[in-house]
Amino acid sequence: MFNKTTIVTAAALAALAFPAAAEENLQIDFPPESPVSVVSMDWGASDATPRGGALVVDLHTSLKLRNASQRRIRGITLLVLAQEVTPGGKASVSAPSLDVGPGQVFPVRIDLRLLRPLQRGTGPLVKVGLDGVLFEDLSFYGPNRLNSRRSMTVWERQAQRDRAYLKRILKAKGAEGLQREVLTSLARQGERRRPDVRVAGTGRATNIDAGEQYQLTFLGFPGAPVEAISGTARMSGREARAPVMEMKNRSARPVRHLEVGWIFKDADGREFVAGAVPAALELAPGESRKVDAGRVLRFSRPLMVESMSAYLTHVEFEDGEVWIPSRDELASQGLDRLAGPSPEEQRLTNLYRKKGLKALIEELDKF
Repeated sequence: MFNKTTIVTAAALAALAFPAAAEENLQIDFPPESPVSVVSMDWGASDATPRGGALVVDLHTSLKLRNASQRRIRGITLLVLAQEVTPGGKASVSAPSLDVGPGQVFPVRIDLRLLRPLQRGTGPLVKVGLDGVLFEDLSFYGPNRLNSRRSMTVWERQAQRDRAYLKRILKAKGAEGLQREVLTSLARQGERRRPDVRVAGTGRATNIDAGEQYQLTFLGFPGAPVEAISGTARMSGREARAPVMEMKNRSARPVRHLEVGWIFKDADGREFVAGAVPAALELAPGESRKVDAGRVLRFSRPLMVESMSAYLTHVEFEDGEVWIPSRDELASQGLDRLAGPSPEEQRLTNLYRKKGLKALIEELDKF
């Protein structure tokens, strides 16, 4: 179906129209034993435009995939590659909160901008590979080059938590109580502050001034396997240097990764979660260690900060299992208001908004 040896010249690329050449410019590269197979693809308005010494590929395509396994699929992550080594040449697309049975077909939408050198070469412009598939029992298939197993496991644990929470509301307070809860969630989503910020590697600071040091306040959870003992962070102009924290593993299991949500309070007293900072570490049971996540938050404009605080978003154990805070723990610290909704909460509230309360209740009854 796919032509893997198409020769594309720079002159041809300048006039390339993707919809007319879809099969020559996209390669789906799934292993023979993959639990998903490709049914079809739709290029939509994809195109490629020369810009300087690079080709800008605006990819807008829909894939239809089939669950070729005997297990239900809960999530999938695809690696989308225009060039392995060129900055901006690769990206990923994840589809969490799925419920795809054996033999069922499901869509995955890809909307990305990629870069590749503008030079004579062979092969398709874009390759789509499989980084991983997460199943109902939290087992995983794939190379996991992007650590998608961890991300999708966190999303699925959040989905299980949030569905169970809404089902408890329905049982205890009926359909009207569920409706009130969903409307509250939609209102929070609409009011939530979304700062223009990106997380980057530490690298070299762009500000000469080292900035002001802040003591971090940690919002702890009684059931958390890791305890934050102390921490500091620096803020200078538009940059917040990731916190250095002393963490203690108070569980009986080795920990290999954790993620910390970073909360800012500005000079007007408004609080917002600016990002989540991951940290890979080996933390034995009972061990304490300083953790430097090696990240910088870069805001689009200078921020006047009054205080900073942090909380654990998730912890991954050595065996791949994941801990996340419960809904009650988040609410006890006001994080149900500040933290963003999970992909599953967004999916369920959007279902209510589009199809109504009956459709939501029917969806919850499936699990």
